[in-house]
Amino acid sequence: MSHPAASAEGVSKHFGATVALDGVDFDVAVGEIHAIVGENGAGKSTLIRILGGVWRPDRGTIGVDGAERHFASPRDAIAAGIVTIPQELRLVPALSIAENIVLGDLPVRRFGPVAIVDRGRMRAAARAVLAQLDFDPDPDRPVASLGFAERQLVAIAKALRRQCRVFILDEPTAALEKREVERLFAVLTRMKVQGTAIIYISHHLDEVVTIADRCTILRDGRVAAVSRRGGFSAHDLVAAMTGRAAQATVVAPLVPGEILLEARPDGIAALRLRAREVMGLAGLLGSGSGRIIRALFGVASEPMPVRVFSGKVDFRFSAENTTTQRNLERVSAHDRVSVNGTRSKLGDRERRLRSPADAIAAGIGMVPGERSLGLVVNQSVRDNILLPNLDALSRMGWLDRRAGDRIVAEIMELVDIRPRRPQLRAGALSGGNQQKVILAKWLARRIAVLLLDEPTQGIDVAAKAQIHGLIRDFVARGGGALIHSSDLAELARLCDGVLAVRQGRIAATLDRASGVDEPTLRAAIGG
Repeated sequence: MSHPAASAEGVSKHFGATVALDGVDFDVAVGEIHAIVGENGAGKSTLIRILGGVWRPDRGTIGVDGAERHFASPRDAIAAGIVTIPQELRLVPALSIAENIVLGDLPVRRFGPVAIVDRGRMRAAARAVLAQLDFDPDPDRPVASLGFAERQLVAIAKALRRQCRVFILDEPTAALEKREVERLFAVLTRMKVQGTAIIYISHHLDEVVTIADRCTILRDGRVAAVSRRGGFSAHDLVAAMTGRAAQATVVAPLVPGEILLEARPDGIAALRLRAREVMGLAGLLGSGSGRIIRALFGVASEPMPVRVFSGKVDFRFSAENTTTQRNLERVSAHDRVSVNGTRSKLGDRERRLRSPADAIAAGIGMVPGERSLGLVVNQSVRDNILLPNLDALSRMGWLDRRAGDRIVAEIMELVDIRPRRPQLRAGALSGGNQQKVILAKWLARRIAVLLLDEPTQGIDVAAKAQIHGLIRDFVARGGGALIHSSDLAELARLCDGVLAVRQGRIAATLDRASGVDEPTLRAAIGG
């Protein structure tokens, strides 16, 4: 066909004074995988939301099969054959896998004027489309019981069932392991051969080099370059995205201090986290590695004995905030606690961590795998940062707003949250800056243990380097960080040691001294 499957011509979009897109031209051909890359805030999400009918362009036109189209809603785009898998999954947690997959197109049986859902056909339809992804769960299983990577597969299956003509995937492999990525690529290749046009957005540049027939690079809302397969490498993409060459990150080793956290998640092998140490958790999908890190924050459904020797990490505030700093020291007091297990004592105090509130009180903070679980997206950056710190800012029942404003200004500068607008709605920030806001609220509280679940999924290479730097800075100040990530290269580069998890058990403990690299980790987790 001579016409592209979908196109954007001269598209511009403004949000107040912010220019998200400035005269962007883009098209994807029938039977082509066209990748879009760029730093956070470059305009990728804005472009695909316009193509998907979420937003309307201020200027420019959208075309489908050569005809100009005007989408008033995502329903109009779906009717035109454009289906989007967003980075924030749109599933109904209380419904089953099968119900989510057929939602909006329920198979029914009619008895005269009465129609009832045909659950047999619904399950069969779900199994058929899930089989394309080599994913075979119980279709009646609630989506709420699935891990993030499994929910992502359900979302992809839901889109596949729609028989779309243009398929848009926004960071589809962010929480997938190597085998799941290869499975997805096989599905995309089959779809491409069948004539589907695929728009692929990813910060995993090696994946882009592998899968994309063409790549458009956005920078500051404009097209910086368009390259065809064989004409670009990961280093070329970084240079086009940032305007500078990629630089390798060197992680300086630190001398570990006292134990901050200790647990035996499988009842046998010990998980220990020390001050000035970054530990990793690695495991295949369903291995239980994600459950372990959630249990350490008091949100696991199964009991796990954990001892926490918590303290505080000193992030200096200005002299005007010395009273608040003293309050932060008070709410971060040393304690020893136990989660659903044998209680331990320190002095006259004993506690159990039954909830995130208990974990926070013990000096533990968590950055969840889904940013929407760590942010109140409709509230301001300021309110998100101060939310865990309200007790430290209270004076006789009154909130010290001036002290709060000073802390927010200083912590935003410290972690480089952009733009420096504390009243901006958190949901309006790029993914990388949202992640910094989640980190900032824990740094402001001066927690001692930082748990991070997929901390850099869906963010660009520059933001990833900044997040890594903040983690290492937190650890250098005396904190301890435990990272769960499906990015084995990230764990090998950042961690002092990694625990390999299989079937809920710690199968191996690897440390930097004995050599931690991606192939070794993959072998340890059985990948």
